[in-house]
Amino acid sequence: HFLKIKFTAIGAYLEPEIVSHLQPWKGKPGNVLAEDDDFFEALINAPVEKCMRVVVIQKIKGSQYGVQLVKCCEGPVGNDKYEKEEEEALERVVESFQSKYSKKNCAIAYHFLAKSATAKLHFQLNEKESKIKVQNANVVEMIKKWYLGRSRGVSPTTISSLANIFSTELSK
Repeated sequence: HFLKIKFTAIGAYLEPEIVSHLQPWKGKPGNVLAEDDDFFEALINAPVEKCMRVVVIQKIKGSQYGVQLVKCCEGPVGNDKYEKEEEEALERVVESFQSKYSKKNCAIAYHFLAKSATAKLHFQLNEKESKIKVQNANVVEMIKKWYLGRSRGVSPTTISSLANIFSTELSK
């Protein structure tokens, strides 16, 4: 038996104009969109601002969270785009997690600019705030895919929720 424990809750905030970039999937039900990697690839690549807010619901060490991020980027999400520059950029991100211990309700916000290969991370952990900028385009893409990539996404619940929301929005 396996026990699955949720450590974080994920919120995705996308500009409403993203719907215009997803018109080829108009009329598709949520369960079909949830299984469509091309749909999520289009969502990731749409030139609109995206923000992911990750809220801690179960205590987690920053180093544990960082290890998961590295595994994601080195694995199927990173694929052939993970080289020395990406490793160094990702290392800077992971270092920012290392000394932190996230209690319940702490948050990490990922802000992806519309037409930029830059991401801004804002940590609100244990009443302390810090910010870092990720300027490696491949690492930024890997992080987006970690949260928004259908078959590569970290949270099936988030993927299903996004698919259902977009199914409704595309039906209007």
